[in-house]
Amino acid sequence: MRMSITLDSALLFEAQQALGAPTKADTIRLALKEVLRQKGRERALSHGGQIDLDGDQETLAALRAQS
Repeated sequence: MRMSITLDSALLFEAQQALGAPTKADTIRLALKEVLRQKGRERALSHGGQIDLDGDQETLAALRAQS
């Protein structure tokens, strides 16, 4: 999807450097993915061990590797 937005150019440059993204579009895409990953982790941690996970060791190890 294409859209026009106004961004702080210094902030975008700093984010691009921090993420090692080759383009501005990649910077925004990576930043959005990172925000979603962090929020998902916060939601999982807020459950404080109350989630009942059914699965073998391999499945649980794969889940840990994704975070």
